[in-house]
Amino acid sequence: MTAERKKNIQALLKGIETGDPMSVSVVNPNKYIQHNPQTHEGGEGLAALFKRLSKTSPRVNIVRIFSDGDFVFGHTEYDFSTSRIGFEVFRFEGEHTVEHWDNIQSRSGQNPSEHTMVDGPTDVRDLDKTEDNRALVKRFLETALIARQIDHLQSFVSEAYTEHNPFMRDGLPALLQALSACDSNSEPTISYERSHRILAEGNFVLSVCEGYRQGEHTSFYDLFRIESSMIVEHWDTTEKVAPKSKWKNNNGKF
Repeated sequence: MTAERKKNIQALLKGIETGDPMSVSVVNPNKYIQHNPQTHEGGEGLAALFKRLSKTSPRVNIVRIFSDGDFVFGHTEYDFSTSRIGFEVFRFEGEHTVEHWDNIQSRSGQNPSEHTMVDGPTDVRDLDKTEDNRALVKRFLETALIARQIDHLQSFVSEAYTEHNPFMRDGLPALLQALSACDSNSEPTISYERSHRILAEGNFVLSVCEGYRQGEHTSFYDLFRIESSMIVEHWDTTEKVAPKSKWKNNNGKF
């Protein structure tokens, strides 16, 4: 069932290119809960969105796709009128998806270490270590990011750390500098306040967190690759959380 779910989500996302209403057949419209604040509720809302987007001659590439229990989650490239990078999370009941979250950011070019927002390994390995890797990321979030005990970074992050954030460099010192940065009011530039979900398959772990970036309410999606019980690589997207007055559904971002 895991492989079939992944296949159906890939078909669903590819439906953005064609606008084919049948691409949303994996969605249960009677139960579907939509957490993208800019999308209407239910499968019909998705079909209308896909039809509208297809008129812009979009291109969709699923770079990485994973599963964790009843969740399928993907790392995607979107070329609409602009180029974007996203994470998509779907919750299944049986053969149909019944809930969806995402986090999408405008694409930037290579970072100072010449990595893009999506390049790097894609193969899932170490399936027997899934729960250990999930636990590692949970401790990292709680200790280094939420509690801001950044002096403990070296306990979680490898010295040979590869960074795909478009504004950062490889290495532990660059990560320490970014997490230590403060604004003119001595407030942290990046502030993680709450972890909502940690999804994992083998050596890849995706965290969904809420906080603030440069004073704006922000959703943080971070994908980590783990080797030998250390974080060795990182991809992310950040998205400003729209005010409730602009939501097209009432389910919330998280």
